[in-house]
Amino acid sequence: MIYPIRAYGDPVLRKKCEDIDADYPELKNVIQDMFETMYNAHGVGLAAPQVGLPIRLFIVDCTVFAEDEEYAAIKDELSEFRQVFINARIVEESGDEWKFNEGCLSIPGIREDVSRQPVITIDYLDENFQPQRQTFSDIRARVIQHEYDHIEGILFTDYLSNFKKKLLKRKLQNITSGKANADYPMRTP
Repeated sequence: MIYPIRAYGDPVLRKKCEDIDADYPELKNVIQDMFETMYNAHGVGLAAPQVGLPIRLFIVDCTVFAEDEEYAAIKDELSEFRQVFINARIVEESGDEWKFNEGCLSIPGIREDVSRQPVITIDYLDENFQPQRQTFSDIRARVIQHEYDHIEGILFTDYLSNFKKKLLKRKLQNITSGKANADYPMRTP
């Protein structure tokens, strides 16, 4: 099932999400539907609040980056990087911040440079509720940080300067009011 993606302005996107346990209703189906929704929208990550669920769950699939020459050195790692993160907590971020042009399925048509640290260590439960602690770097760390922000109620636009936010104000209002150009189902507030 493809969920409509919640648009900028929806209150669920600003909630700090709640942990879940293995008894969460239909969790395997929710995860499967989130992957289907993400692929339908041509995304590389999707967090539960983006489909209206205020829970600490997000998914990532960086396999598309394996074909990018920029990431040739980590092609093998990227070609298999598809993961589920439940109840995640970033425990460390390190390295010199680097800028990357980010977008978001909840904010279609807007892309901006965002600075993030290149290495993270994260504790989480996998889809079988097995505890994991992993360190990620490069584009994988960036995608995880972006999705992690969603479960913390943070959007990539929050990192922009006040000047840049003023320039984008009209576009953001249009997204909230349903005037977004997206080729996937969206739900406005």
